[in-house]
Amino acid sequence: MNIKLLVAAHKKYQMPEDAMYLPLHVGAEGKSPIEGFTPDNTGDNISSKNPYYCELTGLYWAWKNLDADYIGLCHYRRYFSACKKVPKTEAEKFKVVLTGEQAEGLLSNADIILPKKRNYYIETIYNHYKHTMYIEPLDITGDVLREKYPEYVKEFEGLKHTRKMHAFNMFIMKKELLDQYCSWLFDVLGEVEKRVDSSQYSDFHKRFFGRISERLLDVWIRTNKLSYAEVPVIDMQNINWPNKIKSFLVAKFTGKRYEKSF
Repeated sequence: MNIKLLVAAHKKYQMPEDAMYLPLHVGAEGKSPIEGFTPDNTGDNISSKNPYYCELTGLYWAWKNLDADYIGLCHYRRYFSACKKVPKTEAEKFKVVLTGEQAEGLLSNADIILPKKRNYYIETIYNHYKHTMYIEPLDITGDVLREKYPEYVKEFEGLKHTRKMHAFNMFIMKKELLDQYCSWLFDVLGEVEKRVDSSQYSDFHKRFFGRISERLLDVWIRTNKLSYAEVPVIDMQNINWPNKIKSFLVAKFTGKRYEKSF
């Protein structure tokens, strides 16, 4: 299998050595090149929309310009790993990121590789978004689906009832599936872009396209009844869990939205 797993990054950072990984400079338009990284502003691209679409500008570039049997997306600080016990140091973590050989084995029995589901425990995916972000763009996404893709509405409405999701916009799938997914995803987001005035939001909240797409991935997978293999996710940088949990609870019970990433 010719698998290319994009590593979305906006700055120089250590990369896995496995040939499957493709370091990708997202939001490269107007920026200085990063040595050894492929920029996302060549060919057919939306690189200039990175402040709004986040890593999706890299996904769009790959969809339009990359030739591979399988294409995936991960992040310079977050990778798939076949290791269940997370090492403590960054150097050790890089030794246990998913390899091309491991990915081939998983894809021989599933349509897609996904991260293990994140469980929000005390509230649904929809309510978590409502408490931490501005809900209007997500609701407008639902309107777009009802008008253009009604077959997806049932699973979209399911976000109001489930507490688990495959997060981070991370996956690996066959190029033919990626074509189908991206054709649908970017059409939906493009229509949302026409209907939402993003200038009303702070720079942090303007990035709602990337966050909405996280919720839409499961909607697309479940509607199309695709099989998947779940793999642990490994964070290269330590997460301040007490601070993250505190912010989560404050958002839920006081309505104070997030103003930064954790």
